[in-house]
Amino acid sequence: MDYLAAIRLFVRAHELGSFSKAAADCGAKVSSVSRAVAALEADLGVALFNRSTRRLNPTEAGGDFYERAVRILVEVEDARQQTAALNGRPQGLLKLNLPGAFGRRHVVPLLPGFLKAYPDIRIEATLTDATVNLIEAGADVAIRIGALPDSALVAKKLAPHRRVLCASPAYLAGRAAPAHPPDIAGENCLGFALQPADRWFFERGAERVEVAIKGTFKANDSEALLDVALAGLGVALLPTWLVGEVLRSGRLVPLLPGWTAGLAPGDRAIWGVYPPKKILSPKVRVFLDHIEAGFGRPAVWDR
Repeated sequence: MDYLAAIRLFVRAHELGSFSKAAADCGAKVSSVSRAVAALEADLGVALFNRSTRRLNPTEAGGDFYERAVRILVEVEDARQQTAALNGRPQGLLKLNLPGAFGRRHVVPLLPGFLKAYPDIRIEATLTDATVNLIEAGADVAIRIGALPDSALVAKKLAPHRRVLCASPAYLAGRAAPAHPPDIAGENCLGFALQPADRWFFERGAERVEVAIKGTFKANDSEALLDVALAGLGVALLPTWLVGEVLRSGRLVPLLPGWTAGLAPGDRAIWGVYPPKKILSPKVRVFLDHIEAGFGRPAVWDR
């Protein structure tokens, strides 16, 4: 049997829980998937799946083999891409990991132009605000926002990232606007659920202020926080890429002018991150260059 092809079919069957779905995904016959898995089981001397009428359930041996098989396929693809990179032509499947709201607003609109410029590239994009392990997910590049944690990933700064403390005129009516960062502790603060702690960080020159916040609403989505802030529920710390137009229209009012703010300390930016490789794939290089140029300097949302 073609061992590598059999491994690929097994991996998709494991991930999709079905021979028929794996066959459709891989452009193969269901019988081909079944025979490939059976051949692997015969070679390994163990059952990889417990079959049922509804779904394939991996055995303990099947789960262990899957984890190793995924790493093998990633290594093979990495070797293929690095070798193909020697000719310098951007080509192949580009797997992207994008933050939800930012990806929809500022990355996805740039992709049609990118695909037109590089017709030999195909894109598979996953939009999520969860931090995904790029190596385990087999992703080529991700867009990350904010302060980056230490990791083995390589990062390229694509644009600055600024947040603005703001509230609606309805929320501010009849109350004094906060004049200093500690005043925020007395406000109803709309929190971002994915941040590590209920704290906001402010800087002005050499001054550094950390404020514990509390409030009646949290969300893991910046657009949801924007909607609630517009409804007058409280004070929000929102990115300029999301609220620029709303601030210009006066529907939200910026607070604490002169202070920069963030959900965490550190160098806050919009980054392109990718797994370390000896040779940077041309498709990743041209994607990052295209996105950086599309964002502009200054970034379109900060103009």
